[in-house]
Amino acid sequence: MSLLQQSSPHAHRARPTSRVMQWVILAALPGLFAQTLFFGWGNLINVIWCMLLALAAEAAVLQIRGKPVAFFLRDHTAAVTGLLLGLSLPPFVPWWVAAVAVIAAIVLAKQLYGGLGANPFNPAMVGYALVLVSFPVAMTTNWAEAGMLWDAPGFGETLNIIFSGQQTAIDAYTMATPLDEYKHKIATHTAAEVLQHPTFGAGVAKGWEWVNGAFLFGGLVLLALRIISWHIPVSFLAGLALMSLAFGNNPDQYAPVSMHLLAGGTMLGAFFIATDPVSAATSHKGKLIYGASIGVLIYLIRSWGNYPDAVAFSVLLMNFAVPFIDHYTPPRTYGHHKPPRGIPGKTG
Repeated sequence: MSLLQQSSPHAHRARPTSRVMQWVILAALPGLFAQTLFFGWGNLINVIWCMLLALAAEAAVLQIRGKPVAFFLRDHTAAVTGLLLGLSLPPFVPWWVAAVAVIAAIVLAKQLYGGLGANPFNPAMVGYALVLVSFPVAMTTNWAEAGMLWDAPGFGETLNIIFSGQQTAIDAYTMATPLDEYKHKIATHTAAEVLQHPTFGAGVAKGWEWVNGAFLFGGLVLLALRIISWHIPVSFLAGLALMSLAFGNNPDQYAPVSMHLLAGGTMLGAFFIATDPVSAATSHKGKLIYGASIGVLIYLIRSWGNYPDAVAFSVLLMNFAVPFIDHYTPPRTYGHHKPPRGIPGKTG
């Protein structure tokens, strides 16, 4: 019997990009299910709309650039960008706001730089940040009140609200997010008084803790499959938690650590957004610095800035810093005891 003989190192074939993106989509489904269950059909509709539009925008730009459309669409990266935007946008946001976010993400943040692997910024967060700054009313007044799916507007009614522009019809179904409510009320009320608001419910934040728990579960699946490494999400959550424990230990002044972790887009950001392999740091040490810095920035912006969630801005700010981080945290070269230090070619 003949055996295949090969010298070391023995490594498994790397997963194709399409397979990685498929797992990311599957891992995000529990979070999407929780969003739909507690906040109605809006996010599901947004996800479908954003994914279809992302694929169409990518196909159009690839056609203009003379690239093989089917080949690049099969990597599913455009679909993931649409998915992340659909999960991040308010459930009742008008269709055209989502369209602007998707087109900005695909055309400006991805294809303008040369496509997958060449974009320095997370495309989904570029699109989200653009519409948040450009259309602040639409992005802050269309968050659904937490409840159960059977108490929310039906699928057809939600579809009509999003695509007809009849935004006045949703006043009875919308409410400020828990982080927004806490941030703006704690200056004039005690924590006990603020937490009486219906958006907090009996737990940390009504519905939001389940959504974050679902994204945490999906993130753990990605970790178990080694789709992502632990360095960015763990340092991300640690940086946010440590800042909250150090500066926000008085709930009558700042939101408690439980709210920072479970009342916004924290788990989605930690496991699905900050871990983008193209725009994130590459070495293990660099990933720890990158993730922890995002967590610190989120706390700073949430506590003293104008935006109650801040995941998008924190990720984009650290995307700027990735080349600097990578330059000073290179991994050890195979066969050497230490990684290279300093500026190449400079001695003495």
